[in-house]
Formats: sequence, C-alpha cells, structure tokens
Amino acid sequence: MRYLSLLFCLILFLGCKTESETSDTMTNMVSIDTLQGMSLFGKPLVRRQVDPQKDSVQIANYDKAYKDYVADSTNSDNIVWLGRRIAYLGDYQQAIRYYSKGIDLNPQEARFYRHRGHRYISTRQFDKAITDFNQAVLLINGKENQIEPDGIPNKFNMPVSTLHGNIYYHLGLAHYLKNELPNALMAFEKCLATSTNNDNQVSSKHWLYMIHRRLGNSEKAASLLEPITKDMKIIENVAYHQLLLFYKGELSEDELTGSGSLGSSEAVQYGIANWYHYNGNLEKAKEHYQQLIETGNWAGFGFIAAEADLERLRKE
Repeated sequence: MRYLSLLFCLILFLGCKTESETSDTMTNMVSIDTLQGMSLFGKPLVRRQVDPQKDSVQIANYDKAYKDYVADSTNSDNIVWLGRRIAYLGDYQQAIRYYSKGIDLNPQEARFYRHRGHRYISTRQFDKAITDFNQAVLLINGKENQIEPDGIPNKFNMPVSTLHGNIYYHLGLAHYLKNELPNALMAFEKCLATSTNNDNQVSSKHWLYMIHRRLGNSEKAASLLEPITKDMKIIENVAYHQLLLFYKGELSEDELTGSGSLGSSEAVQYGIANWYHYNGNLEKAKEHYQQLIETGNWAGFGFIAAEADLERLRKE
C-alpha cells in the first residue's frame, strides 16, 4: 500500500509538471492557415508557417490578445487587437473572420471596417476593401480623429498615424490598385489633409505624386515635391521620403537602391519600376515589376501594386 501511494504521488507530480510545461509553452503551438488566397495571376498566396523562435514576440502578443478576447469576446478593443495580432502572424483570412464577427456585434465601429479592408487588400479582394473603407468613412464623419496605436512599434515607440488617415490611405490604395486614379486621388488628398507629421506627409505625397504623373499632371506632381527636403525628420516612412527625393532628382537610382534593406524594400522597388512606367519606358518598368514579384513579399503594398500593373500591361 505504501508503494502504491508513492507511485500515485509520482504520477500526480509528473502530471502537474506536464500541465505546467504545456501552459508555459502554449504560445509555441500557434499555427496558421498558410494558404491565404490567390494572386492576380491566379497563383496561391502562401505564407510560411509560424516559427516559435523567429516569431516569438508576435506569438506572445497574439497569445495575450487571444486571452483578452476569451475573457471578453464582445469588447471591441479585444476583437481589433486579436485580428491585428493574427494578421501579423500571416493569417489574414482569420483576421478577416474576427473583424466580421466584430461588425456583427457592433456595426458602428469604424475600426472593424478599416482593418478588415486592409486585409481584403492583402488577399486581393479590392472591391470588398473599397466597400469597407467607404463604410468607415461614413462612420467617422463628424467625429474627432484619434491616434492609432502601433501593433509593431517603431524605435521611438511613437505612433505616427491616425484612424482617419489610415482609412483614407487604404481607400486610396485600393482604388489605385484597381487603376481608378481619380478616386484614388481624392482619397489620398483627404489622407494628406489629416497629416500632422512628416511621416504622414511623405507617405501620402508619394502616392499622390505617382497618381498625378499617371494622370499627366506633371506640374501638380512637381509641386508636391517642393517642401520635401533631405533634413526632414522621418520616424517610419523612410522609404517614401527617399523615393520623393529620387523623384525630385536629389537622389540617384543607385543611391536609392544601394541603401541596404531600404533599397530592397517593396516600396522602393515599386517606386522605381513605376517611375520607368510613367516616364514611358514600359520595357524597363515590366522588368522591374517582374523582378519585384519574383523576390518580394507578396503582402507588401509595393508588391501588390507591381502585380496589378504588370497584369494590366500584359493584357494591353
């Protein structure tokens, strides 16, 4: 009987330890659906599976967001952050489902439409994105703007964007991707009007410059570059700032592409490809678009824009 008691205690101890270890390593068990949709060329959009070591910070953030959601699944903040956290891990479709649940619970919450629209863009569902952003525009009408917290903070831990600005920015992007340039122009102009810092200025003006050039408004495009200087203090949108200096003629293509990881970013690669496009060198533009699609991250806005442009050029 004594040995049976000892054996029972040992089993109980090991069982408790296993449960504790499972709890401690729970975040390492997060996985996502790697198939996220289809590209504009009909190719699968596949994300790599979550890596417990490489993605440890994002996994921990997701785990906290999920626990908050389980504690109160009707809280709008909890739903927004759970969607954002799973999207940062690469599961945009699951993020869309969470935002859709949020809309069912609170259809007057603009943030759900703003973030779901973003992930509709990621998954090439541009019409759905535009519908969501237009609904978000209606919901923010007459309401005070607010800073939008960063999911992945910059080095200064200083958010630089706002809810209103992000809604107009992504609405403009969705229209741009569909080549609906007048609508894109109006949205980015409204985005620019909400800008309160240099980061917002350069991100909006980058797209506005390209749109004006595509529309043949060279003088208007040039006027956007006049206040852009090399000594502007930029926290996040360094690529857009550098591209504007390139458009202005103050940086060469070699200087732009030779600046380490910045030069290989989807934003910079697309900006250069598009520069060849609206300057009439379509062969060079196609070459750069193709190179970006072969080497870039398919979720990057520059990648998606290159994909959309190349698809249209191939049909012409």
